[in-house]
Amino acid sequence: MVKINGEMLDKDGMTVTAVLADMGTGAQRVAVELNENIVPKAAYDSTVLKDGDVVEVVRFVGGG
Repeated sequence: MVKINGEMLDKDGMTVTAVLADMGTGAQRVAVELNENIVPKAAYDSTVLKDGDVVEVVRFVGGG
């Protein structure tokens, strides 16, 4: 199980890209933190989540 934004989900073995797709979120307007470290966008495809990982996905919102 992986903790994503405070919720325990069965996402171990998935890449960051796959998790974002499952969430319906594109990589363009988000920042991803894995175990308190920012994941570079270039590494989303190669970063595989493991059991016990903690992930925070932050969406950027524009406004005015």
